[in-house]
Amino acid sequence: MAEREVFDGEAAERVVAELRESYNSGKTRSYEWRVNQLKNLLKLIEENEEEMVDKIHSDLHKPESEAFAHEVGLLKKSCQLALKELRHWMAPEKVKTSITIFPSSAAIVPEPLGVVLIISTWNYPYLVSLDPVVGAIAAGNAVVLKPSEISPSTSSLMAKLLGKYLDTSAVRVVEGAVPETSALLEQKWDKIFYTGNGRVGRIVMAAAAKHLTPVVLELGGKSPVVVDSEINLQVASRRIISGKWGCNNGQACVAPDYVITTKEFAPKLVESLKQELERFYGKNPLETKDISRIVNAYHFDRLIKLLEDDKISGKIVHGGEKDKSKLQIAPTLLLDVPRDSLIMTEEIFGPLLPILTVDKVEDSFEVVNSGSKPLAAYLFTNNKKLKEQFVACISAGAMAINETALQLSVNTLPFGGVGESGMGAYHGKFSFDAFSHKKAVLYRIFAGDMPMRYPPYSKEKLRFLKALLGGSILELIRALLGW
Repeated sequence: MAEREVFDGEAAERVVAELRESYNSGKTRSYEWRVNQLKNLLKLIEENEEEMVDKIHSDLHKPESEAFAHEVGLLKKSCQLALKELRHWMAPEKVKTSITIFPSSAAIVPEPLGVVLIISTWNYPYLVSLDPVVGAIAAGNAVVLKPSEISPSTSSLMAKLLGKYLDTSAVRVVEGAVPETSALLEQKWDKIFYTGNGRVGRIVMAAAAKHLTPVVLELGGKSPVVVDSEINLQVASRRIISGKWGCNNGQACVAPDYVITTKEFAPKLVESLKQELERFYGKNPLETKDISRIVNAYHFDRLIKLLEDDKISGKIVHGGEKDKSKLQIAPTLLLDVPRDSLIMTEEIFGPLLPILTVDKVEDSFEVVNSGSKPLAAYLFTNNKKLKEQFVACISAGAMAINETALQLSVNTLPFGGVGESGMGAYHGKFSFDAFSHKKAVLYRIFAGDMPMRYPPYSKEKLRFLKALLGGSILELIRALLGW
C-alpha cells in the first residue's frame, strides 16, 4: 500500500491557492453551481447510505438506527431544505430607508465569504463534517474539509466520496492529524468553522486571529438536566436515557452531563432510571449491540480515571462495569457527587451520569450558573413558573423543556454555544448565514440632491439639517419656510 503524500505548509498553500483561483472565477457564486453540488451531495448520501453506516459502526460500533436517525437522516433533511429554500436565501432582502435620504431604496445582499475551512470531530463524523459543508456550498464558498483522524474509516470514506461526487476545483478533503491541521491553520481563510473541544478551539482562534479570520466554534460543556418532582417519571427517564446513552453513549456535545434534583425525589428518579436502563439495554449492558463503544483507549482510560477519583468512592448506584478489550463502560449512575470532584469539573463525554441533590428545585439554578455556560440545558417539569424562570435565568446555547437533545433536529432553531461552549451557530438557514456576509447596499438616483448637505455651511442649512435629522415633518416645513 502506497504511503500517503506528505501534507505540509507548502501543500496547504497550494490547495488554498487553487481553491481561491476557482472561487475568484465566480463559478461558486452561481445558483446553478450551488444547486448542482447540493444535489450531488444528496445523491452521495442516498447512493452510499449502507457503506456510510458500516464505516461508522467500524469507528464507534454505533447502532444502525442511531447512525441513520442522527447522521444520515439529518444530512438528507439538511440537503433537501437547502435545495428547497436556496433561491429564497440568496435573494436580496429589501429594507426601509429614512426620509433623510429620500428618494432611495436599500437591500441586504448575502454574498459568499470566499474560501473556508471546516475542521470536524469524530463523535458524529458525517453530521458535523457535512452539515457545515451544506451551508458553505449553499452560500457559494469554496471549501476545505478536515475530518477527524480519530474516526479513520469515516474520514477515509468522506475523502473518497466527496472527491467522486463534488467539484474538486472548489471542494477538497484533507485527511490527517495534528501536522496536517496545523499546516491548514497557517493559511489565510475567509472563515474557519471548528467543532471539538475548548482546548483546540483556543488554538484555532489564535491561528485565525493572525489573519483576522472570523470563526465559528462549536464546542461543548457540562449540559445539566434539572428534574422537578411532579412529572411523568417514566417518560422523563426514557428521554434522559435517550439523550445520554442513546446519543453515542454519552459522547455527544449536547448529551446530558449531570442531573440535579431534590434530595426527596432523587431515590425515585434513580430507581426509574435503573428500570428503564435495564429495559433498554438488558441486565448485562456490556453485551448489548444497541449502544456505541468508547471511541478509543485514551478516552476509555480518561473515563475510568473519573470513576476512580477518591471523592466519588462509593457514589455509584448503578452500573460501573467495564471491559477495556471491547472499549465498553456500562451506563453508570452516581448519586450525591461532590461539586469539586473531577467528574464535575470537566465535560464527561461518556456513559457516566452524576446526580446532584438540592433542598428545593430552584436551588439548581445557582448550581448551573456557578459553572461555564453549557451548550444545552434541560428541564423536566409541569410547573409553568419554573419553566419561565429556567428560560430567563439560565444562559445556555440551547434549551429543551421536558426533552433532551432533540432541539438539534429542529432546523428552524440555531445550533451553537455561548461563552465557553462556543460562538456562532448553524443548521438550516443559520448554516447559510454562517458562511455569508450580509452586504448593505443603498440605491439612489441623481434627482433629489440636497444643497443643504454641502458647503458653504450657514445657519439656515444647519436649521434645516437639524429638522431633517430630528424626524419632525412640522419642523422640516418650518425650516423650509425660514420660520
